[in-house]
Amino acid sequence: MRITRLNPKETEITGEDVDLRLIDPLIEKNKSKKGNIIPLLQGAMDIYGYIPRQVFKKISTECGIPLSDMFGVATFYAQFRLQPVGKHIIKVCHGTACHVQNAKEISESLEESLKIKDGETTEDRFYTLESVACLGCCSLAPVMMIGGQTYGKLTGNEAVKIIKNIKLAENN
Repeated sequence: MRITRLNPKETEITGEDVDLRLIDPLIEKNKSKKGNIIPLLQGAMDIYGYIPRQVFKKISTECGIPLSDMFGVATFYAQFRLQPVGKHIIKVCHGTACHVQNAKEISESLEESLKIKDGETTEDRFYTLESVACLGCCSLAPVMMIGGQTYGKLTGNEAVKIIKNIKLAENN
């Protein structure tokens, strides 16, 4: 598993307006509950798809939770995102079976085609590319998943064709 240190500048989206009123019911429901950090962050993720900086500040102010505590939880657990994600999240399995069957080729082909690195989102926010530890489809290795659809026994070229076809289908 790769761990990357976050640059504080990378965790801030500038120029993006967020409707903070959307989290008012969430804050009201969880404000006085013990152990409320994770439910608050999960709720924010459900609302926005990621946790904008302004949301951290509002929760901190209204619930009295230090920003450092919330940020610590948000960066510890992989379920929380600090950046907006694409409409489609491409998960490329890099578990043992997929690794042995050359999952690296799939990731590299997708990175080249999408012009993004692992963990990044395309400029149009259509795709986010993620390497994952295991998708549980070892007999189909190498595997990628987009939404609920699993694609197995792939080559790099086949993976690129799949993402191009998804985009074409949605643009028609």
